Amino acid sequence: MQVAVIGGSGVAGSYTIEALGEAGHTVREVSRRTGVNVYTGQGLEDALADVDVVIDTLNTTSRRRAAATDFFSTTARRVGSAAEAQGVAHLVLLSILGIDRVRGYGYYEAKLAQEAETTAGAVPVTVLRSAQFHEFPGQLLARLRLGPFAVVPHMQSQPVAARTVGLHLAKLAEQRPGGVVELAGPEVHDFVDLARRLVRGRGQRLRVLAVSPPGHAARDMRAGALLATEKTGVDGPTYDDWLRSPDAHRAPVAAGSTTAPDADQVRSRQ
Repeated sequence: MQVAVIGGSGVAGSYTIEALGEAGHTVREVSRRTGVNVYTGQGLEDALADVDVVIDTLNTTSRRRAAATDFFSTTARRVGSAAEAQGVAHLVLLSILGIDRVRGYGYYEAKLAQEAETTAGAVPVTVLRSAQFHEFPGQLLARLRLGPFAVVPHMQSQPVAARTVGLHLAKLAEQRPGGVVELAGPEVHDFVDLARRLVRGRGQRLRVLAVSPPGHAARDMRAGALLATEKTGVDGPTYDDWLRSPDAHRAPVAAGSTTAPDADQVRSRQ
């Protein structure tokens, strides 16, 4: 089977490419470094020629509602149109667990818009809604660090290893079940605690300051809106087991790694 991974240079995308290759599939990375601009569509249709399944793991640096919605909606339409034109049999989209239970968070609303655009197309779709990755606390620390301090919000999650997400995306590409599939890790954590564990594990001289932001979205996240439900699949490793693995020391990829320009960047260039 020939599979195209859009966003293959990112955290989830790179593990997905590894999983597909180990399973014996032919894999095509679709990203800016392979000459494709998904936001504008440049090179996208050609990149999907002879592809059986497309896996979309795109992300964006912007957390603003308008910019993120523009990015995700535009890229979803581009991917769907190119996939249809090339006769792609199935599309797998990576999304986020619990985004339909969090009120008023622009980035999550943008991801819901991406899901809607993707499933509205002619190509059959499976959506994998995954919990936050074990890699996420490290990304938070990098983004929220202020000198010797890092301000991290309280947020309940059931994190899962990005490698595990990649394996599940590869399996969905093979099985093509359609609909929405959910995935979480085996344990519930507060990201403040995970950030502190990571700092200790790395031997960093960094103090993690916990905050409880106001607003509906933050309260929903603290109350467990992002946790697994009875229909959510659960898979390891635990966070502590992951911390002891080589993956915890893998070269980091920015939280907003993209394979197409961020919507803000696109507008600034026009």
